[in-house]
Amino acid sequence: MNVPLAELTFTIDADVVIAHLRGEIDMSNAPELSDAFGSRLTNESRGLVLDLTACTYVDSAGIHVLYELQERLRNRGLELRVVIGPDSEIATALELADVPGAMGSADDVETAVASLRG
Repeated sequence: MNVPLAELTFTIDADVVIAHLRGEIDMSNAPELSDAFGSRLTNESRGLVLDLTACTYVDSAGIHVLYELQERLRNRGLELRVVIGPDSEIATALELADVPGAMGSADDVETAVASLRG
């Protein structure tokens, strides 16, 4: 799925939906991305792993989308994990907004999926 400034693809690992985002999350595409993230989850889903390792930019609207997504998932009894690679261009912005601490994060998708299955 292409949205302005970003490419979003999904994979499914049994009961976990994995969203891979390449590009930017900003005010111009945040609402559309927010809708797309939640649209792939079913009642059988355990949660969502959001792979941001190829994300090159995030602004305050993008960070707001992440917190909003977490709340929507929590209301459905689901969990969110974000994957922020150690060399990520957006790591500092996400750390300043406490995204890793609030949502749970991992350096790779496999670790994030495993943490959802706990």
